[in-house]
Amino acid sequence: MLGSDINFFCYSGTGNTLLIVNKMIKIFSDQGIRVNLYQIEHTDPKKIATGKTIGLAFPVAFQSTFPFIWNFINNLPQTKGTPVFMVDTMMAFSGAIVGPLKRVLSVKGYDCIGACEIVMPNNWLPKTIDEEKNSKKINEGLEKAGNYALELIEGQASWNRMPFLSQGLYHLCCNDFIMKRVNLSAGRKITLNKEKCLKCGLCARLCPVDNIEMKEYPVWHNSCEVCMRCLSFCPIKAVFIPGKEFKNYRAVKAKELLNENPGRS
Repeated sequence: MLGSDINFFCYSGTGNTLLIVNKMIKIFSDQGIRVNLYQIEHTDPKKIATGKTIGLAFPVAFQSTFPFIWNFINNLPQTKGTPVFMVDTMMAFSGAIVGPLKRVLSVKGYDCIGACEIVMPNNWLPKTIDEEKNSKKINEGLEKAGNYALELIEGQASWNRMPFLSQGLYHLCCNDFIMKRVNLSAGRKITLNKEKCLKCGLCARLCPVDNIEMKEYPVWHNSCEVCMRCLSFCPIKAVFIPGKEFKNYRAVKAKELLNENPGRS
């Protein structure tokens, strides 16, 4: 069962996931269910209490999700029957999330009560942004999120899995060596135009893995996971990838991702 209290752990790259989570929280709250929202990137999973229902929300990346999110999930405490549900946002489809995540959580003793994947606008270096199409996707995504929240409340949600296909993709997409090579290669291409840089430090504050160090100018190190935040939220496009022309997609304002009151309900 869902329970009357939820600890909802969310990571949102450029805002799609946060929109979905906020919609679900509204539905839960309207039904008298208390929700505490926490940022995955600022939460120690080992210290999470397992006496309340747990919600997990994150974006799809490379058919799976970011290594730091898998690290969070893999370090969740053991339990005996704590209800857990998940929701992810994606550009088109995933293959290495739903089944593998259920397997990891089930081994830890969680009761997997619901999983939902929601298509939202593309934030991966879009060359153009069609506001009308994006608005349609967002509205459809929010509707699906609202219906999913109601299904969870009514005990009608499900968490299906495709053991063979998804587990194979999981081992491919979540292979630590492969992911580090992919992320390192992409991260090294991120470049700063110092002549344009405002030295505001926003990119460093937004980085979920503390890969950007603010000195006189921001400095990128070698643990980038290509979450798109620094590229998408730089107010004057001083952060870029040479040879790549793309529009800055963001579904929310940066301050909403920088919420410094984790645990808000």
